[in-house]
Amino acid sequence: MNRKKLQKLTHNLVKNCKHFNKHEVSCLVNLFYNLVGDVAERPGTVIGLDRNAFRNILHMTFGMTDDMIMDRVFRGFDKDNDGCVSVSEWINGLSLFLRGTLEEKMKYCFEVFDLNGDGFISKEEMFHMLKNSLLKQPSEEDPDEGIKDLVEITLKKMDCDHDGKLSFADYEQAVREETLLLEAFGPCLPDTESSSTENKGIPLKKNMLCIILL
Repeated sequence: MNRKKLQKLTHNLVKNCKHFNKHEVSCLVNLFYNLVGDVAERPGTVIGLDRNAFRNILHMTFGMTDDMIMDRVFRGFDKDNDGCVSVSEWINGLSLFLRGTLEEKMKYCFEVFDLNGDGFISKEEMFHMLKNSLLKQPSEEDPDEGIKDLVEITLKKMDCDHDGKLSFADYEQAVREETLLLEAFGPCLPDTESSSTENKGIPLKKNMLCIILL
């Protein structure tokens, strides 16, 4: 992309971005096109990060390992459901992902955990997510029973209206009382190390976070 087009794109993205300034948006746009690679030069090709490329970024840059959660985060970024994260989805998604307010993060996390999109987190969805994120090693005991017990404990803690499922109102009230419950069903926000400018790990992590946080 030539300089004039890049400046115009950056200007348009800054207007709709809540948490990044012009310099940060410009750097993230450049990073996006570096990640996309030469596909950006092919006419008629959808320019964006596909599911696999995006999941690799979540894993290598933000320390995510849960396949189900990474797929849900991808859906959260891919607002138009076209199978690719566009440059505007990339900027707006990272704005919330890294610097969102508690209110923004609550809405985002709830959407990630609401697997079927019906506005509630059901017992079945809780079981599925907790089993996926917690069941890592074999045990002599029935692991499903332990997960079921954990679901019941979670409901007692978070199901304020006692209807056997979590509405956003239930979830919001529980998180405001205990912010650790924000990611109760799986890590869907950057880990602590990924949010530190002192991290000296993977080059992509260092480069991206220096751009965003310095």
